[in-house]
Amino acid sequence: MNLSLIVILCTCVLVILFGLCSLIAERTSNYGIVDILWSYSFGIVVLLFFYLIHAATSSQLLITGLVLTWSIRLGTHLLIRVVNHHPKEDVRYAQLRIEWAKNLKLKMACFFQIQAISVVLLCTPFYFIFANASNNLGYIEIAGSLLWVIGVAGESIADLQLSRFKNNPLNHKEVCSQGLWRYSRHPNYFFEWIIWVSYFIIACSTPYGWLSIISPAIILYLLLTKTGVPMAEKQSLLSKKEKYSNYQKTTSVFFPWFTKSN
Repeated sequence: MNLSLIVILCTCVLVILFGLCSLIAERTSNYGIVDILWSYSFGIVVLLFFYLIHAATSSQLLITGLVLTWSIRLGTHLLIRVVNHHPKEDVRYAQLRIEWAKNLKLKMACFFQIQAISVVLLCTPFYFIFANASNNLGYIEIAGSLLWVIGVAGESIADLQLSRFKNNPLNHKEVCSQGLWRYSRHPNYFFEWIIWVSYFIIACSTPYGWLSIISPAIILYLLLTKTGVPMAEKQSLLSKKEKYSNYQKTTSVFFPWFTKSN
């Protein structure tokens, strides 16, 4: 099947899935489930490409394995978190309920569709890789894979450290500054970005693959200015107040670095 047709098919599938997800979210009063579908969607996209394009090259098999592993890990992590907190909704969506009180259903439905389109755009590195007929893994693919391992390992460790910290009743109202969180206020976001950089690097082994820089660029923009750091920082300041303010003064916001004296 033509690559362009597969992209169109993937877009249609995602639009339908996110549309159904918005209806389920409305019925369950938990719009946070969109994060689960968003994470799993990348696995869905690469599987569609894998089967429709009859993937057989080493690069295609590599990217399919990497994306599926990451997608399933992140999606399952979010699924467990949402289920354990239900019916309490993620603070980001609770805030949107307030801000979008007028026409909430319509605005959320549009928001879900924007998420679907974002998946299509972010999958750009995968398109270049599946369009490549080369069957040999080179130094670029190996370097990208090694960076992917660092990203997934870092994100998994950060998630685990934060989960253990929050599950300890003694840490209620305290700020997690242990492990990776000692060097970055958002190590999970940082390593998530690293994963997208790794996909870009692998795509650079293909003709015009450098154009997929759009993916890590979009992720970095969203994390630093939209749904990532700003919303998390705002909520932490509201709940932890001076303790989090002190944490901000000593710890790097995104890129891991040594702590400063307060």
